[in-house]
Amino acid sequence: MSGTVTEPDRRAWVAQVMGLPVSVHLRGPEVRTDAVAERVARVFAELREVDATFSTYRPDSVLSRLGGAVPDPTTADPLVREVVERCEEARVRTGGWFDARRLPLPGGGTGFDPSGLVKGWAVERAARRLVLPGHDLCLNAGGDVLLRTAPGRPAWRVGIEDPDRPERLLDVVARAHGAVATSGTARRGAHITDPRAGRPARAVRSVTVVGPELLWADVYATAAVARGADALDWLATLDGYAALLVDAAGGVRATPNWPGSRPATQTRAA
Repeated sequence: MSGTVTEPDRRAWVAQVMGLPVSVHLRGPEVRTDAVAERVARVFAELREVDATFSTYRPDSVLSRLGGAVPDPTTADPLVREVVERCEEARVRTGGWFDARRLPLPGGGTGFDPSGLVKGWAVERAARRLVLPGHDLCLNAGGDVLLRTAPGRPAWRVGIEDPDRPERLLDVVARAHGAVATSGTARRGAHITDPRAGRPARAVRSVTVVGPELLWADVYATAAVARGADALDWLATLDGYAALLVDAAGGVRATPNWPGSRPATQTRAA
Protein backbone atom coordinates (compact mmCIF):
# COMPACT_ATOMS: atom_id res chain seq x y z
CA MET A 1 0.00 0.00 0.00
CA SER A 2 1.25 3.50 -0.77
CA GLY A 3 -0.04 7.03 -0.68
CA THR A 4 0.82 10.69 -1.03
CA VAL A 5 0.46 13.79 1.13
CA THR A 6 0.74 17.27 -0.33
CA GLU A 7 1.13 20.85 0.89
CA PRO A 8 2.58 23.95 -0.81
CA ASP A 9 6.01 23.11 -2.24
CA ARG A 10 6.11 19.81 -0.38
CA ARG A 11 4.97 16.29 -1.17
CA ALA A 12 5.38 12.92 0.52
CA TRP A 13 5.03 9.36 -0.77
CA VAL A 14 4.91 6.24 1.42
CA ALA A 15 5.20 2.57 0.49
CA GLN A 16 5.92 -0.73 2.22
CA VAL A 17 9.22 -2.01 0.83
CA MET A 18 11.74 -4.52 2.22
CA GLY A 19 9.33 -5.19 5.07
CA LEU A 20 9.61 -1.55 6.16
CA PRO A 21 7.70 1.70 5.72
CA VAL A 22 9.70 3.79 3.26
CA SER A 23 8.82 7.44 2.80
CA VAL A 24 10.06 10.03 0.33
CA HIS A 25 9.63 13.70 1.24
CA LEU A 26 10.44 16.37 -1.35
CA ARG A 27 10.40 20.15 -1.00
CA GLY A 28 10.67 22.35 -4.06
CA PRO A 29 8.90 24.12 -6.91
CA GLU A 30 7.96 21.09 -9.03
CA VAL A 31 7.04 18.40 -6.52
CA ARG A 32 3.50 17.99 -7.85
CA THR A 33 4.49 17.21 -11.43
CA ASP A 34 4.02 13.81 -13.03
CA ALA A 35 7.73 13.71 -13.86
CA VAL A 36 8.69 13.89 -10.18
CA ALA A 37 6.08 11.28 -9.23
CA GLU A 38 7.55 8.96 -11.87
CA ARG A 39 11.03 9.40 -10.40
CA VAL A 40 9.70 8.45 -6.96
CA ALA A 41 7.94 5.40 -8.40
CA ARG A 42 11.25 4.27 -9.88
CA VAL A 43 12.90 4.67 -6.47
CA PHE A 44 10.35 2.31 -4.90
CA ALA A 45 10.72 -0.11 -7.83
CA GLU A 46 14.50 -0.16 -7.41
CA LEU A 47 14.18 -0.89 -3.69
CA ARG A 48 11.81 -3.76 -4.46
CA GLU A 49 14.36 -5.14 -6.91
CA VAL A 50 17.00 -5.07 -4.17
CA ASP A 51 14.62 -6.87 -1.82
CA ALA A 52 13.98 -9.56 -4.43
CA THR A 53 17.73 -10.09 -4.65
CA PHE A 54 18.92 -9.85 -1.04
CA SER A 55 16.02 -10.67 1.28
CA THR A 56 16.78 -13.51 3.69
CA TYR A 57 13.04 -13.89 4.38
CA ARG A 58 11.94 -14.51 0.80
CA PRO A 59 12.60 -18.08 -0.33
CA ASP A 60 12.65 -16.92 -3.95
CA SER A 61 15.39 -14.29 -3.46
CA VAL A 62 18.79 -14.72 -5.08
CA LEU A 63 20.40 -14.81 -1.64
CA SER A 64 18.04 -17.45 -0.24
CA ARG A 65 18.70 -19.71 -3.20
CA LEU A 66 22.38 -19.68 -2.28
CA GLY A 67 21.54 -21.31 1.06
CA GLY A 68 23.74 -19.02 3.14
CA ALA A 69 26.86 -19.33 1.00
CA VAL A 70 28.87 -16.20 0.32
CA PRO A 71 28.35 -15.38 -3.38
CA ASP A 72 31.43 -15.77 -5.55
CA PRO A 73 32.18 -12.19 -6.68
CA THR A 74 33.89 -13.47 -9.83
CA THR A 75 30.67 -15.06 -11.12
CA ALA A 76 27.93 -13.05 -9.37
CA ASP A 77 25.92 -10.42 -11.20
CA PRO A 78 27.14 -6.82 -10.71
CA LEU A 79 24.55 -5.98 -8.02
CA VAL A 80 25.50 -8.96 -5.85
CA ARG A 81 29.20 -8.48 -6.47
CA GLU A 82 29.02 -4.88 -5.28
CA VAL A 83 27.30 -5.88 -2.03
CA VAL A 84 29.81 -8.68 -1.35
CA GLU A 85 32.67 -6.24 -1.86
CA ARG A 86 31.03 -3.62 0.35
CA CYS A 87 30.49 -6.19 3.10
CA GLU A 88 34.17 -7.07 3.04
CA GLU A 89 35.04 -3.38 3.20
CA ALA A 90 32.68 -3.03 6.17
CA ARG A 91 34.35 -5.95 7.96
CA VAL A 92 37.74 -4.26 7.56
CA ARG A 93 36.50 -0.79 8.54
CA THR A 94 34.88 -2.08 11.73
CA GLY A 95 37.69 -4.39 12.79
CA GLY A 96 35.44 -7.40 12.28
CA TRP A 97 32.52 -6.16 14.38
CA PHE A 98 30.40 -6.07 11.23
CA ASP A 99 30.83 -9.45 9.57
CA ALA A 100 28.12 -10.57 7.15
CA ARG A 101 29.72 -13.95 6.49
CA ARG A 102 28.53 -15.90 9.54
CA LEU A 103 25.21 -14.62 10.82
CA PRO A 104 22.08 -16.47 12.00
CA LEU A 105 19.64 -17.06 9.13
CA PRO A 106 15.82 -17.00 9.44
CA GLY A 107 15.54 -20.67 8.47
CA GLY A 108 18.18 -21.78 10.97
CA GLY A 109 21.92 -22.15 10.85
CA THR A 110 24.38 -19.43 9.92
CA GLY A 111 25.52 -17.95 6.64
CA PHE A 112 25.94 -14.83 4.58
CA ASP A 113 23.47 -12.10 5.53
CA PRO A 114 24.23 -8.57 4.28
CA SER A 115 21.00 -7.09 5.67
CA GLY A 116 22.87 -4.72 7.99
CA LEU A 117 24.45 -3.07 4.97
CA VAL A 118 21.96 -3.54 2.15
CA LYS A 119 19.30 -1.10 3.35
CA GLY A 120 21.61 1.90 3.58
CA TRP A 121 23.37 0.95 0.37
CA ALA A 122 20.08 0.50 -1.50
CA VAL A 123 18.60 3.78 -0.28
CA GLU A 124 21.68 5.76 -1.29
CA ARG A 125 21.71 4.05 -4.68
CA ALA A 126 18.01 4.68 -5.34
CA ALA A 127 18.13 8.27 -4.09
CA ARG A 128 20.34 9.23 -7.01
CA ARG A 129 17.13 9.31 -9.04
CA LEU A 130 15.89 12.18 -6.87
CA VAL A 131 18.74 14.64 -7.35
CA LEU A 132 16.68 17.61 -8.55
CA PRO A 133 18.03 21.18 -8.72
CA GLY A 134 16.34 23.44 -6.18
CA HIS A 135 14.70 20.55 -4.33
CA ASP A 136 15.21 19.08 -0.86
CA LEU A 137 15.00 15.35 -0.15
CA CYS A 138 14.31 13.29 2.97
CA LEU A 139 14.21 9.55 2.30
CA ASN A 140 13.31 7.54 5.39
CA ALA A 141 13.61 3.74 5.33
CA GLY A 142 12.38 2.31 8.60
CA GLY A 143 13.99 5.10 10.63
CA ASP A 144 17.25 5.33 8.69
CA VAL A 145 17.24 8.69 6.96
CA LEU A 146 19.05 10.20 3.97
CA LEU A 147 18.91 13.99 3.62
CA ARG A 148 19.67 16.50 0.88
CA THR A 149 18.95 20.24 0.95
CA ALA A 150 19.26 22.90 -1.74
CA PRO A 151 21.36 26.00 -0.97
CA GLY A 152 19.53 28.54 1.16
CA ARG A 153 16.83 26.10 2.28
CA PRO A 154 16.21 25.14 5.93
CA ALA A 155 17.77 21.96 7.28
CA TRP A 156 15.68 18.89 8.00
CA ARG A 157 15.08 18.10 11.69
CA VAL A 158 15.33 14.43 12.67
CA GLY A 159 14.06 13.13 16.00
CA ILE A 160 16.07 10.46 17.83
CA GLU A 161 13.61 8.04 19.39
CA ASP A 162 13.97 6.69 22.92
CA PRO A 163 14.39 2.92 22.32
CA ASP A 164 12.25 2.00 25.33
CA ARG A 165 9.65 4.76 25.08
CA PRO A 166 9.13 5.48 21.38
CA GLU A 167 6.64 8.24 22.13
CA ARG A 168 9.56 10.26 23.55
CA LEU A 169 12.57 11.76 21.81
CA LEU A 170 16.08 11.59 23.19
CA ASP A 171 17.20 14.45 20.99
CA VAL A 172 16.62 16.27 17.71
CA VAL A 173 19.35 16.93 15.16
CA ALA A 174 19.21 19.40 12.29
CA ARG A 175 20.90 18.21 9.10
CA ALA A 176 21.01 19.82 5.68
CA HIS A 177 22.91 16.94 4.10
CA GLY A 178 23.95 13.45 5.08
CA ALA A 179 22.39 10.59 6.98
CA VAL A 180 21.02 9.47 10.32
CA ALA A 181 20.92 5.73 11.08
CA THR A 182 19.88 3.82 14.19
CA SER A 183 20.47 0.20 15.16
CA GLY A 184 19.41 -1.53 18.36
CA THR A 185 17.42 -4.18 20.14
CA ALA A 186 14.23 -2.32 21.05
CA ARG A 187 12.01 -3.11 18.05
CA ARG A 188 13.32 -6.45 16.79
CA GLY A 189 14.85 -7.83 19.97
CA ALA A 190 18.46 -8.97 20.16
CA HIS A 191 18.80 -9.57 16.41
CA ILE A 192 22.34 -8.19 16.09
CA THR A 193 25.05 -10.78 16.64
CA ASP A 194 28.35 -10.30 18.43
CA PRO A 195 30.55 -11.93 15.76
CA ARG A 196 33.32 -12.77 18.21
CA ALA A 197 31.12 -14.45 20.81
CA GLY A 198 28.64 -15.88 18.29
CA ARG A 199 25.63 -14.81 20.34
CA PRO A 200 23.16 -11.91 20.39
CA ALA A 201 24.53 -8.55 21.50
CA ARG A 202 22.63 -7.21 24.52
CA ALA A 203 24.81 -4.56 26.18
CA VAL A 204 23.44 -1.69 24.09
CA ARG A 205 19.81 -0.69 23.54
CA SER A 206 20.44 1.58 20.58
CA VAL A 207 23.09 3.49 18.68
CA THR A 208 22.34 6.41 16.38
CA VAL A 209 25.05 7.51 13.96
CA VAL A 210 25.04 10.79 12.02
CA GLY A 211 27.37 11.30 9.08
CA PRO A 212 27.78 12.00 5.38
CA GLU A 213 26.79 8.56 4.00
CA LEU A 214 23.83 6.39 4.99
CA LEU A 215 25.56 3.14 4.06
CA TRP A 216 28.37 3.73 6.55
CA ALA A 217 26.21 5.35 9.21
CA ASP A 218 24.08 2.18 9.20
CA VAL A 219 27.09 -0.15 9.22
CA TYR A 220 28.78 1.75 12.04
CA ALA A 221 25.60 1.76 14.14
CA THR A 222 25.19 -2.01 13.69
CA ALA A 223 28.85 -2.66 14.48
CA ALA A 224 28.61 -0.50 17.59
CA VAL A 225 25.68 -2.51 18.94
CA ALA A 226 27.65 -5.70 18.33
CA ARG A 227 30.72 -4.25 20.01
CA GLY A 228 28.90 -3.24 23.19
CA ALA A 229 29.01 -0.42 25.70
CA ASP A 230 32.64 0.51 24.95
CA ALA A 231 31.78 1.21 21.30
CA LEU A 232 31.54 4.95 21.86
CA ASP A 233 35.33 5.33 22.11
CA TRP A 234 35.65 3.62 18.72
CA LEU A 235 32.83 5.68 17.21
CA ALA A 236 34.61 8.86 18.31
CA THR A 237 37.55 7.95 16.06
CA LEU A 238 35.45 7.84 12.87
CA ASP A 239 36.17 10.93 10.81
CA GLY A 240 33.00 12.81 9.88
CA TYR A 241 30.64 10.68 11.99
CA ALA A 242 29.03 11.31 15.38
CA ALA A 243 27.02 8.98 17.60
CA LEU A 244 24.53 8.73 20.45
CA LEU A 245 24.47 5.48 22.45
CA VAL A 246 21.91 4.13 24.94
CA ASP A 247 23.28 1.29 27.05
CA ALA A 248 21.30 -1.53 28.65
CA ALA A 249 21.11 0.34 31.97
CA GLY A 250 19.55 3.42 30.36
CA GLY A 251 22.65 5.58 30.27
CA VAL A 252 22.80 7.95 27.31
CA ARG A 253 26.23 8.95 26.01
CA ALA A 254 27.39 10.80 22.93
CA THR A 255 30.62 11.38 21.07
CA PRO A 256 32.10 14.86 21.63
CA ASN A 257 31.04 15.99 18.15
CA TRP A 258 27.38 14.95 18.53
CA PRO A 259 25.33 17.66 16.73
CA GLY A 260 22.29 17.54 19.01
CA SER A 261 21.68 19.13 22.40
CA ARG A 262 22.37 16.12 24.65
CA PRO A 263 25.36 16.33 27.00
CA ALA A 264 28.11 13.76 26.50
CA THR A 265 26.83 11.62 29.41
CA GLN A 266 23.32 11.55 30.81
CA THR A 267 20.77 9.12 32.25
CA ARG A 268 17.27 9.34 30.85
CA ALA A 269 14.62 10.96 32.98
CA ALA A 270 12.15 8.57 34.57
